[in-house]
Amino acid sequence: MDWQLFLSTFGVVFLAEMGDKTQLATLTLAAGGSSRWLVFIAAALALVASSAVAVLAGEAVSRVVPTIWLHRVAGVAFLVLGLLYLLRRPEAGG
Repeated sequence: MDWQLFLSTFGVVFLAEMGDKTQLATLTLAAGGSSRWLVFIAAALALVASSAVAVLAGEAVSRVVPTIWLHRVAGVAFLVLGLLYLLRRPEAGG
């Protein structure tokens, strides 16, 4: 098993999910629901399913586009999104 790949993937996904809309929605559902375990299982299965789609799509795209270009495009996309978040105007009242 490639532990470096495992740990880097876990770390990136874990940090990316912290405080995002998915986590906040899960928090809200768990707080208002009668079964926290049911919310946990459903949320975990949803994340597994969406990750499976991403892995399958990544594998398909990597057959057509060289990996170095995927890394470059992803890096540029993250930079552009970061700049857009930094440069956006604050919302009124908040």
